[in-house]
Amino acid sequence: MTVVGNPRSWSCRWLPILILLLGTGHGPGVEGVTHYKAGDPVILYVNKVGPYHNPQETYHYYQLPVCCPEKIRHKSLSLGEVLDGDRMAESLYEIRFRENVEKRILCHMQLSSAQVEQLRQAIEELYYFEFVVDDLPIRGFVGYMEESGFLPHSHKIGLWTHLDFHLEFHGDRIIFANVSVRDVKPHSLDGLRPDEFLGLTHTYSVRWSETSVERRSDRRHGDDGGFFPRTLEIHWLSIINSMVLVFLLVGFVAVILMRVLRNDLARYNLDEETTSAGSGDDFDQGDNGWKIIHTDVFRFPPYRGLLCAVLGVGAQFLALGTGIIVMALLGMFNVHRHGAINSAAILLYALTCCISGYVSSHFYRQIGGERWVWNIILTTSLFSVPFFLTWSVVNSVHWANGSTQALPATTILLLLTVWLLVGFPLTVIGGIFGKNNASPFDAPCRTKNIAREIPPQPWYKSTVIHMTVGGFLPFSAISVELYYIFATVWGREQYTLYGILFFVFAILLSVGACISIALTYFQLSGEDYRWWWRSVLSVGSTGLFIFLYSVFYYARRSNMSGAVQTVEFFGYSLLTGYVFFLMLGTISFFSSLKFIRYIYVNLKMD
Repeated sequence: MTVVGNPRSWSCRWLPILILLLGTGHGPGVEGVTHYKAGDPVILYVNKVGPYHNPQETYHYYQLPVCCPEKIRHKSLSLGEVLDGDRMAESLYEIRFRENVEKRILCHMQLSSAQVEQLRQAIEELYYFEFVVDDLPIRGFVGYMEESGFLPHSHKIGLWTHLDFHLEFHGDRIIFANVSVRDVKPHSLDGLRPDEFLGLTHTYSVRWSETSVERRSDRRHGDDGGFFPRTLEIHWLSIINSMVLVFLLVGFVAVILMRVLRNDLARYNLDEETTSAGSGDDFDQGDNGWKIIHTDVFRFPPYRGLLCAVLGVGAQFLALGTGIIVMALLGMFNVHRHGAINSAAILLYALTCCISGYVSSHFYRQIGGERWVWNIILTTSLFSVPFFLTWSVVNSVHWANGSTQALPATTILLLLTVWLLVGFPLTVIGGIFGKNNASPFDAPCRTKNIAREIPPQPWYKSTVIHMTVGGFLPFSAISVELYYIFATVWGREQYTLYGILFFVFAILLSVGACISIALTYFQLSGEDYRWWWRSVLSVGSTGLFIFLYSVFYYARRSNMSGAVQTVEFFGYSLLTGYVFFLMLGTISFFSSLKFIRYIYVNLKMD
């Protein structure tokens, strides 16, 4: 008898970690709004700066030569905010609730030529800054650059030394915040000699106005005042394209099941006399040869431990992806808050580790696996090891360049603790339950000891062709939607169409299942019974198409550049393709297994 442990002790051990993971101080779906009285101080935090076209390349605001307090005091951040690259610190701006300020001096500065050159370089790379007021992000460009004329060519660079803050309130709450330089003239940074110092005076203004909007989510301006592009609208072309493809594939599979299989079963189930008299040679014909391999079709594949690990981790990511989309649909977390999705993803990944352990160990025991401990270790390492290696490279590049995306040591230890105390134990617990609850495989057909020789296959039934067809069709169903997702993750768009995303996700899984059944039928009809790994690879190859699309997106659809952004983009794009391989490979395998059981259960054996 295996003792798992007291559930209450486990829950007590998880609870502090889950609170740290959420780390927002607010309940799910509740906005973190502070209530003020007239004249109360409103803290403005400076956060980060970075190139506009490189969303993941961010640096601390005080790394630039700007007005800075003598002692920098940082705000306590949640795990999701740290993962998002936030590093908030108190500023010198003095803002009080409902009190207007006109051109108040922030600080006087004397910049050396090196500091001026640092600002010039930042402005030329289109650096923007991000401040935070009452959990509301406000953004603006650091400076101004103008290119004009060809002969003569002029190149002007200016620094914004005055900022206008516009805040809207309703009652005792702040609803909206924005920063503007509309009526401000930039301070020129041109023509400075190497040994000369530049004197600057930074000022700011604050204007309050009352609004009738009661909640932040009801305001149409968005959470950034229009600095980033507006929220994406519904794209009907993507939806129609996906629906048409699904209907065609479902219809195609239905034809196979209703007509082709019915004819095959009717022919195969003839009595022995009729078969030998009229159609004795039909079994040797390629398209009707799937009955001949009934003694081999359920022969267990090689590397069964690895196959079960792939299925377990794929099932985990299916649950993880569905959970995040459903949580967003139900409003269980505010998707506009800093790092909210990051926190939710880490929390769900840790909790769904039990699914990977259960599915992997359950199926491994069903197909005769004995080394279940090794299977659990392989399952828990199948994604975590590639992820750790990729993250190590990306984090090292960020650290070498001083980016805020580089995780602090405390955050790394926290994530490692979550995996060791929650993720890994849940994988083991799920594996124990899966092993103990596993029933025999119960194949409809008896497998012979000696494997049947597989006849030569035509080129169009090869693994490469199946992977090309099985990967391209699901990819084409989501190709249009994929652009908007990339534009959100790697660009400045805001994606809030979670209902459409859930619909497209369901379409992707449906297309993968349908094409898997069709390709498996064609493989079996050629008397090739090696369908186990082929079914995983055929539709799982969609992940390869997604990675190839990421290369196209980087080269043709984005303005990203630099080592920091490039390493992060391709590192995590490779991981994304790997995750889709695991998810769709799992859907493909279980769809093929269900299909094969169906056709052989309905086949009468001699």
